[in-house]
Amino acid sequence: MNKKEIISFSDRMAPDWDFRLVVNDEKINFILNKAGITENCTVLDVACGTGVLFPYYLHRNVSRVIGVDISPNMTRIAASKNRDIRVEVICADIEALPVHRRCDCCVVYNAFPHFPDPQALIACLASWVIPGGRLTVAHSMSLAALKKHHQGPAKQVSRELPEAQELSELFAPWFTVDCAVSDDEKYVVSGVRKS
Repeated sequence: MNKKEIISFSDRMAPDWDFRLVVNDEKINFILNKAGITENCTVLDVACGTGVLFPYYLHRNVSRVIGVDISPNMTRIAASKNRDIRVEVICADIEALPVHRRCDCCVVYNAFPHFPDPQALIACLASWVIPGGRLTVAHSMSLAALKKHHQGPAKQVSRELPEAQELSELFAPWFTVDCAVSDDEKYVVSGVRKS
């Protein structure tokens, strides 16, 4: 798996992404509650895709959303759907993007398996999150369902998502994990940035 393949795959998938996506308000709100998304916070949405979470952030009256995705087609769609001035969409590799605003919360939703080096990504994201802020990695499906899903077209551009406990251990140098949920419906690992 390399980043050029991920960009190519994401660009191909972007036009139909929203039509294929199954959105479950209850799961998303559970995830955002665990992610600490509250009024007036600044959110970094990593691998934001077409911006599926943007309306949920705005409904919670956040002060700012920075959506970053490596795919030009995904970011183009995300930007075209969201005209709110609180939303900034950036087409970039988050691991190469200089930090230009520290955030209260960072969310990686339905995207973590598409990053080749989980430890490097977490280290990178730690630099974006303020002390006391929060990093959340979440999927709106179980590990078993995700594994099956990634046997299809995404097989070449994804790696297996680790068990919640294993991911919690990867968080440990920078974040204190206080939520590690992996059940039949969802996967959420969330932690608070250490000082």
